[in-house]
Amino acid sequence: MKTILLILIGKRKQAAVQVQKILTAWGCMIKTRLGIHAGVLEDCSEKGLLILELVGERSKMEELARKVSLIKDVAAQLVDLDLLAANKIEKKSTSKKKVKSSQ
Repeated sequence: MKTILLILIGKRKQAAVQVQKILTAWGCMIKTRLGIHAGVLEDCSEKGLLILELVGERSKMEELARKVSLIKDVAAQLVDLDLLAANKIEKKSTSKKKVKSSQ
């Protein structure tokens, strides 16, 4: 299973420094980090999305998400991905019966 922390930042210029400070303190839990925002140079977006792959204890992951969520204009959500669960969803969607059209 993989645990991903999604962080949506509404006002990057104000919140990014605070978010970075927290992520640096919890850096040993972050295996992968990807930051996305629209625009470049003078047309840089105020909104941003961070995608973090986390490792370690679940309670610490939840605490990291909670701390980041306390920052104004920042939302965070933990997402667990598991291949077994994904396979079950795929099997359910492919096992639906097809209804013949009465044309």
